[in-house]
Order: sequence, then structure tokens, then C-alpha cells
Amino acid sequence: MRVLVTGGAGFIGSHTCVELLAADHDVVVIDNLDNSSRAAIVAIEQISGKSLTFLEGDVADRVALEKLFAQAPIDAVIHFAGLKAVGESVANPMRYYVVNLGTTMTLVETMRSYGVTRLVFSSSCTVYGEPETVPITEATSLRAVNPYGRTKLIQEELFRDLAAAEPKWQISLLRYFNPVGAHPSGGLGEDPRGVPNNIMPFLMQVAVGRREKLSVFGGDYGTPDGTAIRDYIHVVDLAEGHLAALAALDQHGPGCRAYNLGTGRGTSVKELITVAEQVVGKPINYEIVGRRPGDAAVVYADPSFAAAELGWTATRDVVDMCADHWRWQSSHPSGF
Repeated sequence: MRVLVTGGAGFIGSHTCVELLAADHDVVVIDNLDNSSRAAIVAIEQISGKSLTFLEGDVADRVALEKLFAQAPIDAVIHFAGLKAVGESVANPMRYYVVNLGTTMTLVETMRSYGVTRLVFSSSCTVYGEPETVPITEATSLRAVNPYGRTKLIQEELFRDLAAAEPKWQISLLRYFNPVGAHPSGGLGEDPRGVPNNIMPFLMQVAVGRREKLSVFGGDYGTPDGTAIRDYIHVVDLAEGHLAALAALDQHGPGCRAYNLGTGRGTSVKELITVAEQVVGKPINYEIVGRRPGDAAVVYADPSFAAAELGWTATRDVVDMCADHWRWQSSHPSGF
């Protein structure tokens, strides 16, 4: 299958490209490198021992996108491209609406023009907002509470409406929880520009000496150790989930289906730090600071629907996540 991966130089996209190539798919990547690096493309090819087609360009640029569709037939699309920082979305909501929604609209219009109707979409557990109960199932109410989450939810609604109006579409919406870790080779990992928005890269940058200390947002939650609990999932498990969703599109036929991709297990921030310290072999400096507005105390998935429908389950634990990320960070202390 010839698969177009939008945002394929990013953290999750690049790991998914490795798995696609390992499964003998032809991979085409478009990425504007806004929050990623061309070095990730080199790493993908080095790890896989295979080449891919890469275009540096913006998915919202219809002319650039049509270049890829016109080169050779595209069989399916995995759509990662977009902005993804919750805090930044609160500070600059218009940028998130323009970029995330504009990118998807252009992609869908181009797919329609070329008769491509298989799509796997990178959604997020942020569509659930602050859940009243856990674990979160796909039937949990959708009520995003920040601009980033709302752009994901609006895109989901767009895809559901599209599949209802044009039944030939086969779409999977993958709502994943907290992706962490790195490729076990140590050659590919998360390399955010500027200050990391997510806990694991920040934690490991403290461990490698790039940053002074980690700020832990909230130590007074009603959890066993007072810190927030999240469902951390290894990025390679997540990449394998995308391949499972891609394979299932033809099995399940037309329609739009949503799946939670998580481990089903919650880990507190303090527990994550403890495991990271064991892996790194030294204490990691951190301090407890105030809660962030909108952060829920406990969030973790019920991934049973993905197991039943996709035949996929996460197999790597928190030790694997920390060890693989540390292997990447320690060998790339300044990133790519």
C-alpha cells in the first residue's frame, strides 16, 4: 500500500513511518518542519534500511499537496499534521483553528479530487475534556475544554459528517493518551523545539543536564501521592496501533470509527519520576508547583474496543518507556 503520512517527521509520525516501512508499505511524507527536523527523515531511513518519498511542504498548501497525489496513486492517508500544544492553544487560539482546521480541509478536498477515501486520523484524548469517571471509553461524553482539544473534536465531527454524506469513506479516529518513549535503537525520539510541552522530554532534558528542574503541576490532587495520574503509552505501541487501524479499514468497510489507544493503566507523575530516576541512575531535580487550569486529577483509557476491533494492545510498560527515551536522550543530549 502507498501511504501518505502528513506530519511524518514529527514524534509520532516518524515512529509510524518506521513501522510502515517494516511492514513493506511505500511511504510518502509531507511535513513543513515547523516543529520537527529533516534529521528525523534520515533516522527513519537508517533504522528501517529503506527509503521513503519526502516533500518539505505545508499540507494546507493545495498546490504542494497535489504534487504528491499526482506523482503516483495514494492508497491511504495517515494524518498527523497540525499544532498540538494545549498551553499555546489557549494563548493563541486563532492560530490553532486556522492551522489545524485549514490543514484538514485542504487534505480532505485533495483526497476527494483523487478518489482517496482511506484515512487514519491522529486525534487525542483531549476530546473528552475533564472526564467524570475513569477508565474512559469511546462512549464517554465529548467535551473538549481548550482550543487544541476543540480543534480535534471539530475535525472528528467533520470526518463523521463526511462519512455519513459520502459512504465510500473509511475513517479511523485514534484518540491516544500520553505518548512517550522513543525507538529502542536510540536513533529516533522526541525532539521538541524550545521548552518541551510534555513531561517526558522535559524530565529527560533535566536528567541530561539541559534544564535545571522539572515543574510538577499540582501535588494536592486526591490521588495516592497527590500528583496527577495519566495513561502513558509507548510511542512504538502507538505507531503499531496506526498500522492496525490502517489494516482494519478494509475489514470494517465504510464508515467512521473512533478508538482509544492507551494502556488502560494510570501512572502518577511521581511514579513516572521514580522510574525515570531508576533508569537514569541518579536523582532528577523537580519541584511541586500550582495546578494548571483544566488539568484533571486522573485520566486513563479503556482500550478494550481497540483490542476487539483492531486486534491491538499496548505491550510496553513504563520502564520500557523511560529506558528507551533515556537511550535516545543520552545519545542525543541536544536533540537531532
